[in-house]
Amino acid sequence: MSDSSFGKGCHLHLIDGSAFIFRAYHALPPLTRKSDGLPIGAVSGFCNMLHRYVEGNTGPDAPTHVAVIFDKGSHTFRNDMYDQYKANRDAMPEDLRPQIPLTRRATEAFNIACKEKEGYEADDIIATLAVQARAAGGRCTIISSDKDLMQLVGDGVEMLDAMKNKRIDREGVFEKFGVYPDRVVDVQALAGDSVDNVPGAPGIGIKTAALLINEYGDLEALLERAEEIKQPKRRQTLIDHAEQIRLSRRLVLLDENTPLDFTLDDLEVRDPLPDQLMPFLAEMEFRTLTKRIADHLDVEMPEIDDTPASAPDAPEIEDVPFDKEGYEMVGDSAALQSRIDRIYELGYVAVDTETTSLDEMRADLVGISLCVEPGSACYIPLTHKAHRGDDLFGSDDLAEGQMALEEALSMLKPVLEDPSILKIGQNMKYDAKIFAQAGIDVAPIDDTMLMSYAMHAGLHGHGMDALAERYLGHTPIPIKPLLGSGKSAITFDKVPLEDAVPYAAEDAEITLRLWQQFKPSLHRAQVTRVYETMERPLVPVLAAMERTGIEVDRDTLSRMSNAFSQKMAGLEDEIYGVAGRKFNVGSPKQLGEILFDEMALEGGKKGKTGAYATGADVLEDLATEHELPRLILDWRQLSKLKSTYTDALQDHINPDTGRVHTSYSIAGASTGRLASTDPNLQNIPIRTEEGRRIREAFVAGEGKTLVALDYSQIELRILAHIADIPALKQAFADGQDIHAMTASEMFDVPMDEMTPDVRRRAKAINFGVIYGISGFGLARNLRIPRSEAQGFIDRYFERFPGIRTYMDDTKAFAKENGYVETLFGRRIHTPNITDKGPRAGFAQRAAINAPIQGTAADVIRRAMIRMPAAIRDLPAKMLLQVHDELLFEVEQGAEDDLITAARDVMENAADPVVKLDVKLTVDAGQGANWAVAH
Repeated sequence: MSDSSFGKGCHLHLIDGSAFIFRAYHALPPLTRKSDGLPIGAVSGFCNMLHRYVEGNTGPDAPTHVAVIFDKGSHTFRNDMYDQYKANRDAMPEDLRPQIPLTRRATEAFNIACKEKEGYEADDIIATLAVQARAAGGRCTIISSDKDLMQLVGDGVEMLDAMKNKRIDREGVFEKFGVYPDRVVDVQALAGDSVDNVPGAPGIGIKTAALLINEYGDLEALLERAEEIKQPKRRQTLIDHAEQIRLSRRLVLLDENTPLDFTLDDLEVRDPLPDQLMPFLAEMEFRTLTKRIADHLDVEMPEIDDTPASAPDAPEIEDVPFDKEGYEMVGDSAALQSRIDRIYELGYVAVDTETTSLDEMRADLVGISLCVEPGSACYIPLTHKAHRGDDLFGSDDLAEGQMALEEALSMLKPVLEDPSILKIGQNMKYDAKIFAQAGIDVAPIDDTMLMSYAMHAGLHGHGMDALAERYLGHTPIPIKPLLGSGKSAITFDKVPLEDAVPYAAEDAEITLRLWQQFKPSLHRAQVTRVYETMERPLVPVLAAMERTGIEVDRDTLSRMSNAFSQKMAGLEDEIYGVAGRKFNVGSPKQLGEILFDEMALEGGKKGKTGAYATGADVLEDLATEHELPRLILDWRQLSKLKSTYTDALQDHINPDTGRVHTSYSIAGASTGRLASTDPNLQNIPIRTEEGRRIREAFVAGEGKTLVALDYSQIELRILAHIADIPALKQAFADGQDIHAMTASEMFDVPMDEMTPDVRRRAKAINFGVIYGISGFGLARNLRIPRSEAQGFIDRYFERFPGIRTYMDDTKAFAKENGYVETLFGRRIHTPNITDKGPRAGFAQRAAINAPIQGTAADVIRRAMIRMPAAIRDLPAKMLLQVHDELLFEVEQGAEDDLITAARDVMENAADPVVKLDVKLTVDAGQGANWAVAH
């Protein structure tokens, strides 16, 4: 009889160490130890995850026993069984290799059991321990999302996906595999696994495998009765590959009897030992984490010697803890003056504003935060309202102890406008516009959001809270508890001063700390030029455009709304005729029933709710062969135009200016393209007549004209240069119709016999190839059968082989380096480029497109930055940027002067950094509204 202490009431946690490591490695940018350059990014992330794990495991569900399980080596008993097992896996990244043993040391430093076994995978150890825990009457939680471990779930064993904080029980396994845990290995044996190179049954995926196993009971019964299967291809596959399938089952089946040299009792939870943990963290030079854990354990932080051996430009990360008790409220001119004096001594200040709205054009200034050194931030409240007990009763009286708004601004204006003082912000465009409303022109600036974007585009978001968590190891004070949510939400001027001061001051301190880290890192990331010439200078240009806005005619929008309603009603009658009865056209559920139940069209798939999927992708596939989905797509487009534009745009007209003021996000898209919000003016569809008509509502002011300048086929020109396609280059040089030329080349149609339909197809292929379009996607676009569309693409590559070479080279570069680059040096990271399955295709298409789309975005950014100086002496203003187009408003009579000046800037925007083989050309138009001008 066992005298083990592990039994009923015990709870074992088994952490998949490899999952933690790879999550940490791919989630964080490269980080090196300052003293010697050792890569430590994955170790840093791993330690943060372990610390959060230890801190978070309290309460009734806390573990009594815990271990982190690792893979010992790449060769296991499965390789002896099948020499191709995991043979297709990419080599471990060079900068990760030296970090693997450090993660073992980190686990031991946290006083957590760290286990591995030669010749076995971590999953086998986890399986053995989970089964032992279950047999002893205890519970086991496997902290991993690895599908191979799902065969263990049930009877006291569950999984936890720590990244999504989602528990996986028997029902969760069924949702993933279509079978319960005891049959998971059978499904995996049939479906195989491309990641681990498990062969399975060719042509059989998870869904089909689940159907077969559910029908026949288990794998062996299925293989024995394979002759009974009606589908000939499936039947033959199972008969021909029976032994391969049985081998696959042995490969995916976990060994629940792995010989271990320890017991469950050895895994008892132990508190971290400061004498063990602190020296390791100090050795790794993790200042922020060391400080945080020292505070948590209530011990003194050890000395950290991170004097660089060969990195004199490594950033100084301040060894000062965040302390919200130390934030100061500035309530009089003497206190503010002492802050201003300190700013002049140092020559820089981090600044942040608090307001009543995210819409800068309608927001009132509530207060200003300043920070010049970590640990010394302040908040200057200006228009906070007084409280009356627990209730405001709608009071407009100001809270006591605040400076007068005019006094504070008059003291700060010289500092904020002083060219010798650097103003640092996080999303500085917002704050600059708030100050501009008060008559203050903030300059010069630095922007931590844009620094992060220049270095880390494609890796993660660039909001302040996310950056603070990632790079400072600090969770900022949340805004939601201060403001509330829904109908009871308040604006910041209603937040009591005692709550507002720490929240607002912390924002400025976080911004300063991020700047201290990011500013010297730009150089090492080789993106200083990108930040200095294309990100930062764009801020004042966009701020001015956004504040100017564009006039929108409300009456035109109302008329269009009515016209769209009538057209939708006409389409509904057509739809009812084709469907054979009336139904709610806007109901996806009813539409699905008509398409797939009543009309019996192929391709119907039900979601969790039991309703058929009827998204655009489904309808576009069906529209290649059926009338009803075509009509539904047309109806949906009109419905979206009406709700998103002709109706919603009326609400966006500013009551004070009578104009619409969109806001541009510089860091929204990883490729460098700007994104437009509130309202989004970049997604107005222009492929349809109705979509183009929306632009009629955007009008010139009295006595003025709208002028649109649009790059002609800029991405195809850049493709011709980057991929070095002589035929395309020559066509552009000769001024040919590029789509007609492509059609002529592909379809052997003489130019003088070109039909609009053939040209349209060539145009779709030209642009589709840039985006890595598949035969599937092209078939949807052209509403033609997929085989025909794939034939077009194959022929395209035959005629222009340089494009295929460019694609292959770009994918290879992305896989090797983890990023791609534009011609101007912008880096777009590609963290998912080595993924397997459907996501791999998406990541590869994005990598192929990014240098082209990103270079085009860089060109137009460079043009926009140079534009204010070029049109300074003209009675004109730049209003909008929509992808490859710039829209201006100019006094009547000066249109030609503007076109000449603006075209010159745009066509030469790449110079002198990049000399394109293909000349950029710009089309110009003008008129009383945007539709005419375009």
